[in-house]
Amino acid sequence: MVEQEKDLNQTEEMTETIEEAAEEEMEEQTEETCEESEACEEEEACEGAEPKKGLFGKVKKEKKDKKDIQIEELTDKYKRTFAEFDNFRKRTEKEMAQQKDFGARLVIEKMLPIVDSFERGLATLSEEERKAPFADGMDKVYKQLTKAMEELGVTPIEAVGKEFDPAYHNAVMQGEDENLGENIVSEEFVKGYMYHDSVVRHSMVKVVNC
Repeated sequence: MVEQEKDLNQTEEMTETIEEAAEEEMEEQTEETCEESEACEEEEACEGAEPKKGLFGKVKKEKKDKKDIQIEELTDKYKRTFAEFDNFRKRTEKEMAQQKDFGARLVIEKMLPIVDSFERGLATLSEEERKAPFADGMDKVYKQLTKAMEELGVTPIEAVGKEFDPAYHNAVMQGEDENLGENIVSEEFVKGYMYHDSVVRHSMVKVVNC
């Protein structure tokens, strides 16, 4: 009975010794990890450090590996989400710009016949008739309209005296003229217009010496 109690006491003492040693090892590992974190901020330096020995060091390393994996996964997820959002923003801005451009072109196309009517009407007036209050008022309205269109980015296409260009001119008549060079626009029947860098309406012209 006495021997059993002695063995039990020895076992308890050994258990306490093991627990104390384990606690000391954990404290040492914690202190060393803190020192390494302060001294080595870069990942390469941390990878170059010697692996910790012992049970608690192994557990700590496994926890650190899991933490790094989680950080990498979250970082990758953030990058992919940000890239998707950026693509969505660019696509939305492009679609809005296209819709705005399309709407502006529709309005301009509706306004061009009105401008044509002003020009044809004013072209039939003589110098004396132009001085009349009504004709002078119509001329001012016409100039105000063309100025507003110019501010919107609408500009007339140069035609008469220029070399024929199918990108801007629509040849509806051909002829010969010794005073002009080859493939030159001699007359303009309907004025063409540009909206920024695109053609809204081609000029209807006569081309000579083709």
